[in-house]
Order: sequence, then structure tokens, then C-alpha cells
Amino acid sequence: MLIKDKKIVLGVTGGIAAYKAVELVRLLVLEGAEVQVGMTAHAMEFVAPLTFEALSGHKVICHMFEQHHVVMEHIEWAQGSDLVVIAPATANFIGKMTHGIADDFLSTLVLAATVPILLCPAMNNKMYENVAVQENLEILRKRGIHIMEPAQGSLACRSEGRGRLPEPVDILEQIRILLGPNDMQGLKFLVSAGPTAEPIDPVRYITNRSSGKMGYALARMARARGAEVVLVSGPTSLPPPVGVEVIGVRTAEEMKAAVLGRAKACDVVIMAAAVVDYRPKRYEEHKIKKEDESLRLDLEKTPDILKELGKSRGETPRVLVGFAAETQDLLNHAQQKLQEKNLDMIVANDVSRTDAGFDVDTNLVKLLYRDGVIEDLPLMSKDEVAGWILDRIKGLLGL
Repeated sequence: MLIKDKKIVLGVTGGIAAYKAVELVRLLVLEGAEVQVGMTAHAMEFVAPLTFEALSGHKVICHMFEQHHVVMEHIEWAQGSDLVVIAPATANFIGKMTHGIADDFLSTLVLAATVPILLCPAMNNKMYENVAVQENLEILRKRGIHIMEPAQGSLACRSEGRGRLPEPVDILEQIRILLGPNDMQGLKFLVSAGPTAEPIDPVRYITNRSSGKMGYALARMARARGAEVVLVSGPTSLPPPVGVEVIGVRTAEEMKAAVLGRAKACDVVIMAAAVVDYRPKRYEEHKIKKEDESLRLDLEKTPDILKELGKSRGETPRVLVGFAAETQDLLNHAQQKLQEKNLDMIVANDVSRTDAGFDVDTNLVKLLYRDGVIEDLPLMSKDEVAGWILDRIKGLLGL
């Protein structure tokens, strides 16, 4: 976990989006972070401090004169933490930060901060677009404040536009990026993820059970460690990882074009996608009617993208990683694939298990290397598996 044991101060200001900060605290605590919450007086009109105290396990400070320690908390929190996050950040609070106004606990804390600050604005779209707010944000950017752009959509005031607080999971991803080890900065990754879908007719298609979770975890964790990441994704229901360029595809041919078009510019290629092996030879222009007792489909092989990558390797990619999803004879199939496709490493997992592989958040994998070494990993979350894989890629790169 990239933020385990990190000390994070969450500042909550007086906007309707304050309720989302509750979920952010929960997610941070689940990641193993130590979270301390400071609130403005107006924020208490939306969420009670007790809610944050129950989730964080720490007292919440709302007023300057609630501090009891000899070392005042607004200094201790501001300089003894790893990151200060303001979510939501109202236009009023942004204005205070810009002009150095310190008239309550939270604004004083921010002024005293010597650690990175992540600001998450949330307000009415017209307020956000106001030239005063935009100029204030630009000043703060120049001062080194990290600013997460608000999301587009329906607002509490029944307007439509940019001004929504980003979802807590997206803020969490940005926090991971800011607190990550940055040990992969300067590297370019290409990750494929999800299934492909091969059309039969305008209604039906052939696909598989891949959810894309493993590939998305790899892309997300590589970005959190400083890499530049391109994610080529088949159809999934997963949100795009923060800071990652996502190229959406459907068929094996589309994935081939996207991957081969980008691979040579990358240091690392990880093919985690479950590309459908066969597609219909003929695409029917109209829906096939249910008339006969049986239906015959003639299938042909789809392109073997990983094999083509292995054959055409020159100086790049420097590391090529594949996946082997099997239901029997796991090691033999994985070793054969490793050799035939000229890979540096292959990640093998038994997808017949109920606690690993498709549709679940955990995975149990074996890592096989070109030199014959086999590494067994225990059952863990897909984010944790991604972290192990990236550590091993670092070793293959000699970093």
C-alpha cells in the first residue's frame, strides 16, 4: 500500500460536498493512513465532527482555541504530516489561501504548512468559472499547490457544469500519486486490460469474463509510482485511472493497432488483457433469427498481439510481460507461453478458483522468469499483486 502509515491532514470547508469527505476518510483509513481532520465552522453545518472522529479515530479540531497541547496542533499538523488535503475547497477558502488570510484553525494550518498541499475545489459552476476564482487558483498553482480539477456534471444547485468535487476514489488516486515513491519517474508504460468483443451480428458478440481489474490496478499503481502510463482497454465498467491516458478498444484488431502503434515508444509493455482467441469468420449485417434447431458459427483465430510484440522486439520495450490465465496444468502452459512469445516475465493464475482471476478483487499468481525462476505469491489484493509485479519489473530494468 503506497500510503500505509502516512500522516494525512484532511481539511473540510463549508460546501455541500463535505459529505463526500466522509467517504474519503474511510478510504484513507482502509489504506492504512493516519488521518486527522480539521473543519471550518461552516463545514460543521453540513457534517458533524463526530462522524469524522468515529472514522479516523482522532479528535477533530474546528476552532482555533480548541487546541490543548503545548505544541499547537495547527503547527504540529501542518509540519508533522506527509500531506494536507483540502476537500472540498470552497471559493471563500481558496481566496483565503491566495491572500494569506489566517482567521481560523484550518486557514492558519494551511499558512503554516511545510508539506505538499492538495486542493480539491467544489462549488457552483459559475462560481468556479468566475475570473477571481480562476486567478486565485492560478496563483496557488504557481506557488506549488497541487490542484485537482473539479468534475463535470449535475450540481447540488441543480445546475450542470464543472464544479463537482471529484469522487473520493479519484482523490485517493491523486493522493497515491503525490505520496508514491516516484521510483518509476521517467519510464513509459503500456498496459492492456479487459476483454475484447468480437461481433457476430449487430446484437451478439463473443467475449470472455475478464473484468479488467488486474490491468487497471497495474496502470494505476505504475502511475502512482511516477511512470507515464497508456492503458489500452477493452470494454469494462471500471472508471479510468487518474492521470492515465486511456485508449478504448473493442475488438482484437483494434487492440492490436493501439498496442503495436504505441509499444515501440514504451520502456515496459504489460499485456494483461484477455484477448478473445477466435472470432466469427463472417459478420452478419442483420440480426440472426432464431429459426433452426441449431446454429453453426465458423470461427477464425484473432491476431496474437503478444507474440507479435515478442517477435518484433528491438531495444524497446525493454521489458515485456504477459499473463497466462489457465484452468489446468498452469505451470507448463505458462512456461510454454513465456518461451514462445519471447517474454521477460509471465504472470500465471488459475482462473478456475473463486478467490482469484476474473470478477474478484484478489488474485493468487505465480511469476515466471526467462531464466527459469518461479516465484509463488500468496493470495492478496490486485493492487498488492500489481505492486509486486512492478517491483520485479524494476529489477529487470536494473533499477
